[in-house]
Amino acid sequence: MRRMSLRTWLLLVSVVFSLIVVGGILLTAYVILADGMQAIAFDVTERLAATASVVTAEAVQATETIGGQKLSSDELAELAQAGLERHLPQILNPSAIGGAEYALYNQNLELIWHSAPAAVATDQQPDRQRARDDGVVTRTKGSAGNFLAGLVNRARLATLVVHEPVELPGGRGVLDVTYIPRSEERAIDSVRLRMALLAVSSVLIMVALMQTSMVWVLNLVDNLRRAADSIDAGRLDERLPDAGQNEVGALARSVNRLIERLQRRSDAQARFVADASHELATPVAGIRGYTSILREWGSADPKVREEAIEAIDRESTRMSRLTADLLNILHADQGVVLKREALDLNVVVRNRIAGVASRWIDKNLEFIGPDEESCSMMGDPGRIEDIVSILLENAAKYTPSGGTISAQTECRRDTVTIRVSDTGQGISEADIGRIFDRFYRTEASRAAGESGFGLGLAIAKNIITSMGGEIEVSSIVGAGTTFTVVLPRGRA
Repeated sequence: MRRMSLRTWLLLVSVVFSLIVVGGILLTAYVILADGMQAIAFDVTERLAATASVVTAEAVQATETIGGQKLSSDELAELAQAGLERHLPQILNPSAIGGAEYALYNQNLELIWHSAPAAVATDQQPDRQRARDDGVVTRTKGSAGNFLAGLVNRARLATLVVHEPVELPGGRGVLDVTYIPRSEERAIDSVRLRMALLAVSSVLIMVALMQTSMVWVLNLVDNLRRAADSIDAGRLDERLPDAGQNEVGALARSVNRLIERLQRRSDAQARFVADASHELATPVAGIRGYTSILREWGSADPKVREEAIEAIDRESTRMSRLTADLLNILHADQGVVLKREALDLNVVVRNRIAGVASRWIDKNLEFIGPDEESCSMMGDPGRIEDIVSILLENAAKYTPSGGTISAQTECRRDTVTIRVSDTGQGISEADIGRIFDRFYRTEASRAAGESGFGLGLAIAKNIITSMGGEIEVSSIVGAGTTFTVVLPRGRA
């Protein structure tokens, strides 16, 4: 079964989301409209009932003054009907209010007059009786059709029947006022089609807007795929468009930075292969050459034999150093295992200064170490020796003869600081941000023919980071470089 594409899935999600949002807004608008029309209908019923009650009372009062004679119930009913028919059109027509039906009941709740059959309902007898007995206005709310049916069909609002107690010559009767909200229902029906068209257009607009905005994401996905394909094919020149200060632009910039780091790593590895091949070719050629010398003349000439052995030892040491650097990188990738022992940092630094000074004695360098006082801490002595050795070796390598190298320490309550400075050639601003990359060597060191593989500082930084410390570098070209290492002191 073929899986749904991302574009199809996003289209489906946008349609469903738009239907839910627009449907919710449409339903809310309809509920507000229907409630408003229903409230208007009830208010009209109340006002019509009050008006009809006054008109009926006036008609009754008029009957009591005609000739001073007492009229029968039939005559009263006829008079009431005549009064309602005469006065109600005069009151209702000017304000354009219509749709009410009336029914008049005597003191026995017998129907004596009604304007239409719709005004007569037998199920309202309890409310009608309470209005007569208590002399208060009562109300009966009629049932309506399905409230939500008005969304797709003709609206049906509830009717309200107001039972007004009225004083009749024969006793207290009841006037029923029933308002059928036809005008309000027509108002709802008139906006149904408009609401439907508005809902459909809103859904289409929302889907279009969401799809337009999704184009950014889909284009980014396509660009990511192309970038991944280019990386897989070994091409690291692909870049994503990173315009815009938004999440998409931020993601594109992050991917571009990742590709740039991979490209730098690839370039550095290519340089490493070239450097390693060159560095290994020289000692291998030397070892093979001196081996041939030993075979030809070594047994006859002790001096030649000794010279060849020293050369083979020197070249094999150089190869061993390269192998050790590569192993350190491998161990760093697998995670640095740290010991935790009490040590004196000043002693460690002074010992490493002595070892490095002996190897670079031909350059007549001046080494300045820390004070004789103690600087105790908890840490891995071997790893700290590696850090100090790498920094001192680099300083000695790039400091001209007669220069000065200083290794100072500073002990605080929670941290210790190792600061290694030299008076060497310095590091350019363009290179200073990359000197901790593996296999990276500055163009100045390559041009000067300095040996090395660009692994020392990468190894040192990995150890420092594993110990929870930090390393910083500041340099002035032609004046020297200072490396500052800050490590947690622990408790010694």
